[in-house]
Amino acid sequence: MTPPGGAPAFLERHGWAGAIVPLAGDASFRRYFRVHAGERRAILMDAPPPHEDPRPFLSVAAWLGDHGFAAPTIHAVDLDQGLVLLEDFGDDRLREAADGDAAGALPLYEAAIDVLVALARHPAEGLEPYDRAVLHREAALFVEWYCPAVGLDVDLDGYRAAWDAVFDHALAAEPVTVLRDYHAENLMLVGAERRLGLLDFQDALAGHPAYDLVSLLQDARRDVEPSLEEAMLARYRAATGADDAFLRAYHVLGAQRNAKIIGIFTRLWKRDGKPRYPTLCPRVWAYLERDLSQPVLGPVAAWFDANVPPEKRGDPLVLAA
Repeated sequence: MTPPGGAPAFLERHGWAGAIVPLAGDASFRRYFRVHAGERRAILMDAPPPHEDPRPFLSVAAWLGDHGFAAPTIHAVDLDQGLVLLEDFGDDRLREAADGDAAGALPLYEAAIDVLVALARHPAEGLEPYDRAVLHREAALFVEWYCPAVGLDVDLDGYRAAWDAVFDHALAAEPVTVLRDYHAENLMLVGAERRLGLLDFQDALAGHPAYDLVSLLQDARRDVEPSLEEAMLARYRAATGADDAFLRAYHVLGAQRNAKIIGIFTRLWKRDGKPRYPTLCPRVWAYLERDLSQPVLGPVAAWFDANVPPEKRGDPLVLAA
């Protein structure tokens, strides 16, 4: 986590010369640093080209800010180096706040639901569609990475056909901005009022509003109890008037997202040498099986029953040993 070579000059050029302290990276090539310039603090994003392009992040941040959502203010940008200096939301994440206070978790999740309710009131603008082709491409990560890793030879054509039979439920008639990584570790509690600050939205697409609900309520990195999931779905539906078709979309997108995540976490281990991610897969499998129990997922559940036996559902690193 050494700062990029051009960072000191970039910071000095924009009046932010100071100490650069590493923060955690993420599953991509992006890295983050905290900048201390006197009493001021900011976050330096290192999104090195050609692996990363910060322009989608900048565009979505501007849209969110224009519509009243708490995205980080952008202080400075150098696209050639992939450097972005942005507002520091601090270290108070919904994840730790909820973990440390079980009673206080409910209002935090209610606030997160209310952000999604507000987001759903605005049609998506300038974003690529979260369409059937994208849904298929993402779902395919499961059979491309997880199945070979655990020694499974599966019916690939049947897999695609099973998903194709249910994806009509997941396509939005009126697409909204889908942030795609809306979960407890990307929601910051900002300021004395603990307003929810949004992060990691550079992959936003125009799609179904149920997707971000899945990200939040079937969180790959944090256990979300079924009772909390049910209560938050009820809150969202009461505020938006979402009908039973919305619930069917929620479960189809839940199954699709969880299958995708299992594939991605396996890839992060096999290709990128990050063995922490497979340990998260048992939790994601539990969510996936919860979704597959819904009648709308019948074709997909049948494929899983025929191709992935129970003893092959878990941590791929362990199962491959």
